[in-house]
Amino acid sequence: MKGFDGRVVAITGAGSGIGRALAVDLAGRGAHLALSDIDTVGLADTVARCEGSGVKVTSQHVDVADRAQVFAWAGEVVASHGKVNVIVNNAGEGVGATVERMSYEDLEWLIGINFWGVVHGTKAFLPHLKASGEGHVVNLSSVFGLISIPSQSAYNAAKFAVRGFTDALRMELEVEPCGVSSTTVHPGGIKTNIVNNARLDASVTGGADQARREFDRVARTSPEKAARVILAAVEQNRRRVLVGADAKAIDLVSRLPAGLYQRVLVAGAKRRG
Repeated sequence: MKGFDGRVVAITGAGSGIGRALAVDLAGRGAHLALSDIDTVGLADTVARCEGSGVKVTSQHVDVADRAQVFAWAGEVVASHGKVNVIVNNAGEGVGATVERMSYEDLEWLIGINFWGVVHGTKAFLPHLKASGEGHVVNLSSVFGLISIPSQSAYNAAKFAVRGFTDALRMELEVEPCGVSSTTVHPGGIKTNIVNNARLDASVTGGADQARREFDRVARTSPEKAARVILAAVEQNRRRVLVGADAKAIDLVSRLPAGLYQRVLVAGAKRRG
């Protein structure tokens, strides 16, 4: 895909952050939008920001962890818009806890959204993308899909899984030329509200307030800039895209021997108590 004018783009997690920024940017490029989120208030705000651009905007409350809801939404998108060309599986949440302290409930909650949500979105929309004749699957991983971090085992597991899943998908789409491709996105620190919704264990994070302060300190890239980088990657048909200078630095670190970079992270975790 060399442009978005007249295309139909579906986005999960469109109520805030990168999802909202993508929607607003795409509306300005003439793309019709199918937006979803569990945050209906935030979703309505995003819709209001996109209307008036001369494009069709539909929205739906969707829990991406619920396979039936995602498949039903995909059908509704095609019924309403006539086609769909891009699915952006963006919805995500966070958990901060050690493996020992983390509850199965929190682990399953995060995997349901961050990994199964990507799987459901990909499988629900892929046949419709193929039917449109040209399409793209955009799956959000993370820099935590490149390296592992103490207290982030659940998030690491999901984001590494998204990376492997989407890499395999990309190769399958190249084996079977069908007009559809895929891109894995590895954002670094993006100024979103993910920490506000995260489930945080105080023994690791020092509490929600400290977690927010630390996140604000490292989140240097705006959602708007992230959206521009992601859309450029789709137009260039890139396999992977690193969003932010920190993401590029972490990608280099990930190429070092595991024992080397992990010792540094362990030392940092010890200093934080």
